[in-house]
Amino acid sequence: MTNYLDFEKPLAEIEGKAEELRALARQNEEMDIDDEVSALDRKAANLLSDLYKSLTPWRKCQVARHPDRPHCKDYIEALFTEFTPLAGDRNFADDHAVMGGLARFNDRPVMVIGQEKGHDTKSRIERNFGMARPEGYRKAIRLMEMADKFNLPVITLVDTPGAYPGKGAEERGQSEAIARSTEKCLQIGVPLVSVIIGEGGSGGAVAFASANKVAMLEHSVYSVITPEGCASILWKDPEKMREAAEAMRLTAQDLFKLGVIDRIVGEPLGGAHRGRDTSVAAVGDAIAEMLSEMDDMDRGTVVQARRKKFMEIGAKGLST
Repeated sequence: MTNYLDFEKPLAEIEGKAEELRALARQNEEMDIDDEVSALDRKAANLLSDLYKSLTPWRKCQVARHPDRPHCKDYIEALFTEFTPLAGDRNFADDHAVMGGLARFNDRPVMVIGQEKGHDTKSRIERNFGMARPEGYRKAIRLMEMADKFNLPVITLVDTPGAYPGKGAEERGQSEAIARSTEKCLQIGVPLVSVIIGEGGSGGAVAFASANKVAMLEHSVYSVITPEGCASILWKDPEKMREAAEAMRLTAQDLFKLGVIDRIVGEPLGGAHRGRDTSVAAVGDAIAEMLSEMDDMDRGTVVQARRKKFMEIGAKGLST
């Protein structure tokens, strides 16, 4: 069953009518519906193209949050071989919002770490909707340290609305854990590449995405706060999230102009959820290209290049 976003309702009606005709034809083989279905399919394709031709920032937020969008687990299963998950922070617990471990990417040993939202009610609750607690960031730190020790490139897949703001998380040092994870990203002497595959929310995303190379899927978003949270603070009205999204410059296109990210990974028409295999393959190609750009760098150069990148963020595009 296709999940449609609010702005896709006209498309849902057309595709629904086409599916109803197909269902009737399956029940009555004598029915000739080819012309009608073809006309509806063409109309749906044209409407889909029009809807996605110039998405507003708020609509991009909706696409980035689409429940059928490929998540971290999907990318790991499709792009990596011999994945061996590693659990726990060796201090408190294992945070299921963060998954990571040793793997091979294009037969090259790597460490892969990502935030997993889950795909149904049970898994979303288990994964805490991709919102990591302190132990999740401490697990990421442990895995990055291991990768640095054994000279393994680190690949991070970012998809979180933000770090979990619960009472227990704050008591266990949420802010400190996020800061330490960000610090570790900047310290390790191995290549670190990151792809924002859905939402890149606040420090919860920065703690994984302080990388040498950062890519974003075309309809993903990356921001210091959600549009709803921003609207609640500025206007005391979360319903002004459309205005907030417009002002925050959170789209991949805006962030590329500002130099926050290094490349945009294209998505199929209608978003990554309408062409999952194509989207996953495109992310794999982007990761391979980003890693290859650092093949000849020594450890010192890798660290210096990463720090230089973040010192220069914001300078690009200020005159535009």
